[in-house]
Amino acid sequence: MGISGTSIVVAIPSVAAALASANLASASFVGYVVTSTNTSLDGQSLVVYTLAARFDYTKDTVFAADNLTATDSGDLTGFWHKDNSGNNDLGAVLSQTVGSWSPLDTGSSTYNRPYDSYLTIGSVARAGNQTEANVAWYTGGNADTRGWNRPDLPDNGGLGWYADEGGGQGRAGNSAGLGILDVRLGQFVLSAGHAARTMNLDIIYSRGADDISPDGEHPIFHASGSFTLGTVPAPGALALIGLAGFAARSRRR
Repeated sequence: MGISGTSIVVAIPSVAAALASANLASASFVGYVVTSTNTSLDGQSLVVYTLAARFDYTKDTVFAADNLTATDSGDLTGFWHKDNSGNNDLGAVLSQTVGSWSPLDTGSSTYNRPYDSYLTIGSVARAGNQTEANVAWYTGGNADTRGWNRPDLPDNGGLGWYADEGGGQGRAGNSAGLGILDVRLGQFVLSAGHAARTMNLDIIYSRGADDISPDGEHPIFHASGSFTLGTVPAPGALALIGLAGFAARSRRR
C-alpha cells in the first residue's frame, strides 16, 4: 500500500475568459492543470488525479466551480472513494459504489485521503474545509436527495461547488502541495488503465486588492475550460493502433 510513480502535469488552455468590467485589468485564468500519480490499495491499481486552476496572478481567488459536464455521460461514473460516508459499521473502505465528494467526509490524511475522490476549493480534504455543494446536486438530470453523498457525479449540466471568498481558502498559493499560482479544485481516483475522459468546467473568481472597483468590491470573473483525466493518444498513435489491428486481422485470415 502506498503512493508510487511520477506525477505528470498537463496544462489545458481555457476556452473562454470574460471580464466583469472593461475598465479593469484582463482576467488571468491560464487554464486547468491535471497532475496524476499511480498508486494501489488492497490489490487495486489506481491513478490519482489532482485538478487545479492556474492563474498568472497570486491574488486571484476562486470561490466557485460550476457546470461540470463530460463529453460522455459514462465518464461521470467509476470513481473510487475511501471516506467515511456510508461505511460507519465497517470503517472507510475503498469503493466505487459508496462514497461522498464532500472534503469533510474523507477522514485520515494517511489512510483515506490518498485514495479518495473529493471536490474542494483550495484546501485539501480535512476538517475545517469550507467547500459546499451547490443546489444542482439535488435537482435536474439524475440528481437526487443524496446531494454529493454519492460515488458518481450527476449528469445535469449544472453541477458545482463553492467556498466563501473571504476565508482565503480559494486564493492562489493557499493550496497545500501545489504551486503559488494554482488553486486545487478536486481529486479524482480512477482504476489504472482507464480510458481518457474529458470534462468541461466553469470557475468564478475575483482578483485581489489591486483591482477593487469604484464601489469597493472585487470584480467577478467567469472562465470556462476543459481538462482530461488520462492520456489521449496523439493522431499518429491512433493511426498506428489502427494499423496494428489491421495487421492482426490479416494474419488471422
